[in-house]
Amino acid sequence: MTFPTHVRLIEVGPRDGLQNEAQPISVADKVQLVNALTDAGLGYIEVGSFVSPKWVPQMAGSAEVFAQIQHKPGVVYGALTPNMRGFEDAVAAGVKEVAVFAAASEAFSQRNINCSISESLERFAPIMESARQHGISVRGYVSCVLGCPYEGQVSAQQVAAVAKELYAMGCYEVSLGDTIGTGTPSATRAMFETVGAHVPRDKLAGHFHDTYGQAMVNIYASLLEGINVFDSSVAGLGGCPYAKGASGNVATEDVLYMLNGMGIETGVDMDKLLLAGQHICNVLGRVTGSRVAKARQC
Repeated sequence: MTFPTHVRLIEVGPRDGLQNEAQPISVADKVQLVNALTDAGLGYIEVGSFVSPKWVPQMAGSAEVFAQIQHKPGVVYGALTPNMRGFEDAVAAGVKEVAVFAAASEAFSQRNINCSISESLERFAPIMESARQHGISVRGYVSCVLGCPYEGQVSAQQVAAVAKELYAMGCYEVSLGDTIGTGTPSATRAMFETVGAHVPRDKLAGHFHDTYGQAMVNIYASLLEGINVFDSSVAGLGGCPYAKGASGNVATEDVLYMLNGMGIETGVDMDKLLLAGQHICNVLGRVTGSRVAKARQC
């Protein structure tokens, strides 16, 4: 049994985490969080999202956050840009890497962004072309890869088709997301085996939610499939909007603890990460979603 010697953690707390929190957070607190995560050694931090504050009020001020954070050489500070307007705003803010997203479920695509999967992919064509012109890297997300709140089971072949299209369009990496957290290890391995036949495995990442308590075992299963990039959220920020009261993003602290125990390098400092998580939880007035953080507090 061979595991990767190094894993790259994609910290999505400032974006995917905070946008799902009920309480808006100030620009200053967002900047403090990103800087703390940088200090902890995260090499990729998703800082914000360039969307209308009317639809995602928690992401208001993303341009100001990018302007005020400490940009450490070698660290990627990314942003989600779901449409051309968002991409243009990101470019104006000096963002050097963006992300786009599509769903593996037709029903989810229609409910979430009011268009079909093929239509959503078509919308990305001008973004990809402009990104090439500006020398901006683009990362892709595919949601609902192991289950959909509206369709139930999602075909691995459908996931592969969407991932292949994003990769062909120019996404240098495609993150496969278990949006509602219903996936299990066997399904995870089967999904990566199918998608891996169409997109190189070193161009794939895993994004697991812990709604059903399966995120960590699914990450372990992904490691067995040779996947060495994972999205995670400090303090488990962000809930799951499809399962009331359920946890959402897997906590970066918990993933790091497992990887450290397996002797897999990440470059992330646990103590500094725990401090970053505790501070943002204090700001939000919430309890951390990280089991490691809770254990360290006892």
